[in-house]
Amino acid sequence: MNEDVKKKVDENWKNQIEKEKEDSQERNQEFHQPNFTVLVSSLSMQAMISLGKLENPLTNKKEENLEQARFLIDTLDILKEKTKGNLTGEETVFLDDSLYHLRLIYVEKKNLKDKGL
Repeated sequence: MNEDVKKKVDENWKNQIEKEKEDSQERNQEFHQPNFTVLVSSLSMQAMISLGKLENPLTNKKEENLEQARFLIDTLDILKEKTKGNLTGEETVFLDDSLYHLRLIYVEKKNLKDKGL
């Protein structure tokens, strides 16, 4: 992508977000800002769907895809390693707890699958 086009896209993005923020304030609505906890929650929810613990919002069914769940858990683990020393105490605990619970469920599901149950 040529540098001028990239700058224009970035500026358009910033302008659009600022407009949305102002519109939210005018309507007295909260403007949701992405943050680390939202990112971890999103990945964790996707993993829970893949583990069959939550309904897939597209099919409204509980579906199990352990390979996808493992990929998402590994992604969270990479995020943990890459952000080490840069997170607040609350963020660290939230990420650690999320990984712990997802891994427990994954191991339980994997063991059941391996036993043919």
